[in-house]
Amino acid sequence: MHGAGNDFVVVDGVREVIPEESLSTVGRQACDRNFGIGADGLMLVLPSRIANFRMQLINSDGSEAEMCGNGIRCFAKYVFDRKMHTDVVMTVETLAGVKTIKLNTAGGKVQTARVDMGEPKLVRGEIPMKGAASERVISEPLKVLGKKIDITCVSMGNPHCVTYVDDVDNYPVDKIGPEIENHPSFPKRTNVEFIQVINQQEIKMRVWERGCGETMACGTGACASAVASVLNDKVGRKVTVHLRGGDLLIEWLGDNKVFMTGPAEEVYEGKVNAAEFKKWLSDGA
Repeated sequence: MHGAGNDFVVVDGVREVIPEESLSTVGRQACDRNFGIGADGLMLVLPSRIANFRMQLINSDGSEAEMCGNGIRCFAKYVFDRKMHTDVVMTVETLAGVKTIKLNTAGGKVQTARVDMGEPKLVRGEIPMKGAASERVISEPLKVLGKKIDITCVSMGNPHCVTYVDDVDNYPVDKIGPEIENHPSFPKRTNVEFIQVINQQEIKMRVWERGCGETMACGTGACASAVASVLNDKVGRKVTVHLRGGDLLIEWLGDNKVFMTGPAEEVYEGKVNAAEFKKWLSDGA
């Protein structure tokens, strides 16, 4: 499945059990675009005691993500389209808390979804980022490869570092992205968003995702970028974020909650060869 080009291998974790100790290896193998299925992440649909379902997401490098905005829309479509849940309102447990999703459907299938992403976290201690825990990081210089880059940092349940560029299409994301992701200022690493402001209602974004590299889109990154752009007086509180894989509408409302609206699509359904899957499991043992 994919949301604005951010793609996922989705598994019904109720029927198909992957041992916890093998998840990292299976995630790496499944997401390998040359030797596996190919995806930005492996997503499991699991039961929850506090919500309708629980989402678990393994990045392509085998690490676990707290939350994924594009992924949770795909998750909701998977569950609704297969009649595992019949209400157009759904709650999903994530490592970043329980998220509420409103589904827009046609012909019994989800077309788009609006996700309550919760309140952004704006201080160092919550991002997390080294330094005074109660301070915000807004247009602060960060030394990268011997040069200073102004950054604004936001957490949407996972860390984001936003910087502004004049020409995002030609910016060396593959060079600067991993340097910021692994910068010692971020104890849990960080996602990195490169933003070109178009006008008060639109921004253009490329993203270097923690644990994945550059992807076509990032939902939490789009939310963080919209919030950062408001904090820097560059846009209003309702902004369209243009990503390489499509557009997302982000709203930062007066109650301090961020809402994200965007598409979710299923590309194909398949089965992994049993022998290959057993090999993945044994590699992770």
